[in-house]
Amino acid sequence: MIGVFDSGLGGLTVVRRLFEVLPDYRVVYFGDTARVPYGGKSAETVTRYAYEDADFLVRQGAQLIVVACNTASAVALDALRERLEAPVIGVIEPAVRAAVAATQNGRIGVIGTRATIASGIYERMVGEMRPDARVIAEPAPLLVPLVEEDWLEHPETPSITRTYLAPLLERRVDTIILACTHYPILRDMIARLVGKDISLIDPAQETAAETHALIVRDQALRESLERSSDHRFYVSDITPQFAPVSERFLARSIEGKLQKVDLP
Repeated sequence: MIGVFDSGLGGLTVVRRLFEVLPDYRVVYFGDTARVPYGGKSAETVTRYAYEDADFLVRQGAQLIVVACNTASAVALDALRERLEAPVIGVIEPAVRAAVAATQNGRIGVIGTRATIASGIYERMVGEMRPDARVIAEPAPLLVPLVEEDWLEHPETPSITRTYLAPLLERRVDTIILACTHYPILRDMIARLVGKDISLIDPAQETAAETHALIVRDQALRESLERSSDHRFYVSDITPQFAPVSERFLARSIEGKLQKVDLP
């Protein structure tokens, strides 16, 4: 089966896209909701959490790991690939490829957690793919808790988001990477704030496409993956807002398929 993990519920946007492009394959999700967000934690701590999350999924039988967390992808992806026998896909490289393909003026904006932005990984990857491009990256630390608290309809949310986007618009970016898997939930609002001339890159969509491409070209992996609709969802804590937020992210109910677990 395909194992997917995130620091919270944002990775469910990746699972939603996986269901669209790989409807026959079983997915098991782990959201580390007891320790969310990862974005304000040290690289050492994030790497330790990523090890624990991935190891849990491997114990459930995962033959492919999708790191549906920008922070963990930024600081722990290489370490996970060295640690695990299963292939590991992150959310950053697929999004960068899409942004490089989309930009016309070579100015790419990025919003993400503090740890993701501080890692500098978007600047490095864009520089490798298109050396003449410029990256304008801004941390947006309040967006994850706003989404997790289901504050999408509160007037404070577009106001805060507009503040985070302002430096990108001032630098005339024509493409913005939503560098956190929570952010696609805010995509419609962000599109209204930035206007139709700016391309928004959804990491969930791009990561699902890359996962699909890997399975198509790797016959051994394809044959090893379980085909079933018995998807399972595990979290390290269930909060009062969990049900409405998770259903908004996934666009379906997970009633009867959710379990709280304690990592060793």
